[in-house]
Amino acid sequence: MIVEKVFFDARYIRVDHHDGISRFSAALFEALSLRVKAVAVICDLRQLEKLPQGTEYIMANDPTSWREPFIASTLNKAGAKVVFSPMQTIGSLGRRFKLILTLHDLIYYNHKTPPAGFSAVIRLLWRLYHLSYWPQRWLLNRADAVATVSESTKRLMLANKLTKRPISVIYNAAGSANAKNAPKPPANRPQQTQSLIYMGSFIGYKNVEVLIAGMKFLPDFELNLLSRITPSRRDELEKQIDAKGGKVVFHNGVSEAEYHEQLDRAVALVSGSRDEGFGIPLVEAMSRGIPVVVSDIEIFREIGGSAALYFDQNSAVDFADQVRQLDANSVWQARSKASIEWASRFDWNKSASALMQMIERL
Repeated sequence: MIVEKVFFDARYIRVDHHDGISRFSAALFEALSLRVKAVAVICDLRQLEKLPQGTEYIMANDPTSWREPFIASTLNKAGAKVVFSPMQTIGSLGRRFKLILTLHDLIYYNHKTPPAGFSAVIRLLWRLYHLSYWPQRWLLNRADAVATVSESTKRLMLANKLTKRPISVIYNAAGSANAKNAPKPPANRPQQTQSLIYMGSFIGYKNVEVLIAGMKFLPDFELNLLSRITPSRRDELEKQIDAKGGKVVFHNGVSEAEYHEQLDRAVALVSGSRDEGFGIPLVEAMSRGIPVVVSDIEIFREIGGSAALYFDQNSAVDFADQVRQLDANSVWQARSKASIEWASRFDWNKSASALMQMIERL
């Protein structure tokens, strides 16, 4: 299919700071706009601030509005021939265009707690939605094609027969399509503070406990927990810190610039997660030449490849042992170089090319 214009559902772009879907939307739109005329479908003019200057756009309802089932009427009137959505819930009633939907992961079928900030009604609907696969199947089968962000999720989608439509992988990535002033790869292993970085939530399946327990065996290291944390959860974790072990620092949130500064002076980024939708922090670290030491789960094997070091998610000793493998400067340098090379496959321009191939097959 030859396409001159693609309508891109950009209504999930946050106007304050990016979350995962917001960054995915903005960065993929930017890369796609370098290949084809991309029209942003927005619900707030401030969303344009996260998109390239001069972006063509149309206004539509908020995706949580009661009018969402009828948004196809707006898109039809705008002349849409192809619509891509970074989610799977866009309305399609009466559509006269080709539609590509996206399912990022299936993690909430195993962990049904809704994201923070949802209203009570949305939280209830969220839980009901994830009780069974049939609502997901119904949503995805409305499309002409379906995208996902990893081979691991594609395998799960096929295993659970979530759609009859063709599934393609459009990898998630870090940064933006036109990242400027890329950091210079580190020349040597950090020799000052022996810092380990964790970026992620503190929900149970993230298994931050194994990292804290492992610090008992890493007395010369410092574990920096960068994300925001509730006082009650912090109290729980602080009780598990061994006074004879390494230092554990709770930052309770950092800016993006501070995050990058922390990464650039770290020995490694670490995660003991028992389950994960993707693993953007791995890509962010590896792309800057920072090795990663992570739990041995399928998605991390895909994202970390041969560059990462893996440990048993139930073993604090194994975690510490894998960190110790990076003690030698020569080993650290080799892992740093391998990390940059492996992370290069997660690139927004490559993802936009994959999306264009999907569109051409419609």
